[in-house]
Amino acid sequence: MKAPTTPDNETQRLEALRRLNILDTPPEERFDRLTRLARRMFDVPIALVSLVDEDRQWFKSRAGLDATETSREISFCGHSILSGDIFMVPDTLSDDRFSDNPLVSGPPDIRFYAGCPLRCYPDGQRLGTLCLIDTKPRSLDQEDLAALKDLAELAERELVAFQLATLDDLTKVSNRRGFISLAQKSLNICARHQFPSALIFFDLDNFKPINDQFGHAEGDTALKVFSELMTQFFRDSDVYGRLGGDEFALLQTNTSYLAAEQSVARFQKLLDDYNLKANKPYDIAFSHGITLTDQSQSNFVEELLTKADAAMYEKKRNK
Repeated sequence: MKAPTTPDNETQRLEALRRLNILDTPPEERFDRLTRLARRMFDVPIALVSLVDEDRQWFKSRAGLDATETSREISFCGHSILSGDIFMVPDTLSDDRFSDNPLVSGPPDIRFYAGCPLRCYPDGQRLGTLCLIDTKPRSLDQEDLAALKDLAELAERELVAFQLATLDDLTKVSNRRGFISLAQKSLNICARHQFPSALIFFDLDNFKPINDQFGHAEGDTALKVFSELMTQFFRDSDVYGRLGGDEFALLQTNTSYLAAEQSVARFQKLLDDYNLKANKPYDIAFSHGITLTDQSQSNFVEELLTKADAAMYEKKRNK
């Protein structure tokens, strides 16, 4: 068995996949409709929308398969994303790269595979595939290949729509929906490992006067600057986003209350430095509130946001 190699642009590809905020999300009819259609059109037992993560391939949609993911090392889609076009294996038993693959010698007994890469836009990174699997050898003619590409384009459009639904248009960080989805997944992981986490609620101070005195374009600039500084400062493992208006949230995993406060203090210093250098007629400032997860019970993002919001308003009143 030949394991798929890593693309030269793997770092950028994984970053694009992370920005999509789609991994481990629930099934959706708009993707399931495509895999059902692909299975009927090509008369195959299995059709998948597969996304290739760092060490696994995860299925956003699967028609005819129970598994939700498999190891990237044995994946066919890991090979497919290396190709700029459809990657096809007419007979796996006649192909030295796959003849001893456990997905060939055991369930789901793959004998035929065809995968069309799914690209994200605008940079065109290949994130996964729309793929067809059969338990008997076969091939696709030019008309079939064109039809598979057409379906893959529809899948790409749905990926773009998914990204837009979880991304804040103005600041390009996660919106409320995207933040809650990512933060809840992080909380679930922390609960399994008994890691403490801190949720921090930010509210910009005196934001309305910026809009009133200097115009909404300047208010938009302040929001974008705050988002850019968050992206620049906080850890890759932190989850953050704009909840709406001038409200932002940050989840820091495996973090104590003191460490979270220290992190906010350092971020405040970064913001103070920006205000000094920018020399604008206003300063970007914030109030914040912190709440810790309760390791003795399940934690839900919405409840933590409510508690952190209340703590933030208490600090704002004290100001």
